[in-house]
Amino acid sequence: VQLQASGGGLVQPGGSLRLSCVVSGFTLDRYHIGWFRQAPGKEREEVSLISSRGHRTFYTDSVKDRFTISRDIAKNTVYLQMNSLKPEDSAVYYCARVAFVTEDGSKWTPRNIDYWGKGTQVTVSS
Repeated sequence: VQLQASGGGLVQPGGSLRLSCVVSGFTLDRYHIGWFRQAPGKEREEVSLISSRGHRTFYTDSVKDRFTISRDIAKNTVYLQMNSLKPEDSAVYYCARVAFVTEDGSKWTPRNIDYWGKGTQVTVSS
């Protein structure tokens, strides 16, 4: 099982980036895939997740209406389209395989994360 994240880079505030997560060793219709990020000195946080059936997506509040998660089953790839980027979005972004998600009202929590990809750096700066 492998997950390979790419697409990070340096972008000005207000700009866009699209991250890709190519998976191998399993199929996207069997597992949820989540995007996470970790900024220097901060804990890693979940950013977004797409369900194994592809019919549900989740976003942390700070990225709603700016980020969009999607997938291409044929390409074994999950994408994170990031628009209107802000300096506070700067972090190393990781994709990971998630076994299930728990929900408590509007709060969602990925559980049993068993495989992580190497991160890709996103820097938002003028």
